[in-house]
Amino acid sequence: MTMPILTQHLRHLSAGAALAAFVALGGPAFAGTPADTLVEAFAIDDIISLDPQEAFEISTAEVTGNTYSLLVRLDINDTTRVEPDIAQSWTISDDGLTYTFKLKPDLKFASGNPITADDVVFTIERLIKMDKSPAFLLNQFGLTGDNVTDKVKAVDPSTVTLTVDKPYASSFVLNVLSSAPAAVVDKKLVMEHAKAVTPSDEYKWDTDFGNDWLKTNSAGSGAFKIMVWKANEAVVLERNDNYFGEPAKLKRVIYRHMKESAGQRLALENGDVDIARNLEPGDLDAVAKNADLATTSAPKGTVYYISLNQKNPNLSKPEVVEAFKYLVDYDAIGATLIKGVGEIHQSFLPKGQLGSIDDKPFKLDVAKAKELLAKAGLQDGFSVTMDTRNTQPVTGIAESFQQSLAEAGVKLQIIPGDGKQTLTKYRARQHDMYIGQWGSDYWDPNSNAETFTANPDNSDEGKVKTLAWRNAWDPKELDTETKAALLEKDTAKRAAMYADLQKKVQESGPFVMLYQQTEVAAYAAKLKGFKLGPSFDTNFVAPISKE
Repeated sequence: MTMPILTQHLRHLSAGAALAAFVALGGPAFAGTPADTLVEAFAIDDIISLDPQEAFEISTAEVTGNTYSLLVRLDINDTTRVEPDIAQSWTISDDGLTYTFKLKPDLKFASGNPITADDVVFTIERLIKMDKSPAFLLNQFGLTGDNVTDKVKAVDPSTVTLTVDKPYASSFVLNVLSSAPAAVVDKKLVMEHAKAVTPSDEYKWDTDFGNDWLKTNSAGSGAFKIMVWKANEAVVLERNDNYFGEPAKLKRVIYRHMKESAGQRLALENGDVDIARNLEPGDLDAVAKNADLATTSAPKGTVYYISLNQKNPNLSKPEVVEAFKYLVDYDAIGATLIKGVGEIHQSFLPKGQLGSIDDKPFKLDVAKAKELLAKAGLQDGFSVTMDTRNTQPVTGIAESFQQSLAEAGVKLQIIPGDGKQTLTKYRARQHDMYIGQWGSDYWDPNSNAETFTANPDNSDEGKVKTLAWRNAWDPKELDTETKAALLEKDTAKRAAMYADLQKKVQESGPFVMLYQQTEVAAYAAKLKGFKLGPSFDTNFVAPISKE
């Protein structure tokens, strides 16, 4: 069969030119993607920055997971373990406070610069001193802008030491270091693009640590390197020939922004994309009947929830919080809107993590909800808004919730927006309610426990911007229990502590937990090596090839 002229042309274009051509199409226009290029249809409108020490979004985690290396990485075949990445080995001191990492020799960044212990130290210092949203992950070790240079040191070019403030469970420390914000950056390259700044509320130091540049560029050593990001249109990756691991099978990967399930399915069927990542149940069923296509799925460490901002005087009433948990039609949502792409789950820890519980204490009960609203003095109902990303199944769940609330006399106005719009408003605590997702930053129960229970400073100026903070919830006693669980060395006791925390959040937390995601994807049967990981930063594209 003769290859379409446009497809032939794309094979010889630079990454930027290929992106421009793809974006210009505006929709399916040719059949068959280039033989050396993987094209994924994916809703990537949540990307705000590509800087791994700033980014905190689902799509960005996947991009950085494929373009950066870490000291250690989650073992996707056994999530109870981490495995070496740029670290060759590590040891822990007898007092449990000092971790020493020996780096693999002769590694290079995509730029060609050597990877040294100094780059690892710079990465951690940069994360802490920039103090963007992900900084709290390593703040947990007692690291601050003032002490980080004393706590993280390059002993020699291939040896790094990290000293934490308490003898935490070692699995916790190692799992945090396997998270996307700990991605090791090329110090030389980044600082060549750093800007001198005047210390202010935004910048406490006299440099931006290359943040402005790294928002739209990359300085990693992963299997791919970022060539282009065009917001709400596409991300283009190219193979990194300096990668120390197994070379990527394909030369290029293009994440093409497509939000609608039907559009993704049509593009896949026409051969305009190789993988469709956001299919709804109906389209997924249709694809499964096509002999030229295949489907795959994997349970994800991602939970969906509705949150109630405690700044709203009506939503801060305990009876209202409880009532809303009885105004979700869980059965209908499970049977229709998330069929095949999720499972009803009413606790903050996803299945598969230590201490997760599967209790489902809530069901749709309008009468009970009305009693609770009356007890709160709101028997005549009230009006409230909810910010909602305009993708499925989120929109469908919001509309279902709107109908249930109306039965109890509550008028809900849904405010739709793209991922960036809704996240920005949510992170500024300017919402009434928000329907969102939380993917574990690292495969340890503290990742979710902390964000749902910790809020050391509930003021708008608070620096630890957890989900509890975003919703102005201040559960001090639960924060104390979460910190205690970090120090528990007995695995069974630690699991029991997390089980207890989940039950307490179910009872009083301003979170209506909805479901755990099952990530699904449909793809051209000609692809080989495509596998979804347990987290978004472990959806690796390097092993994928085409027949």
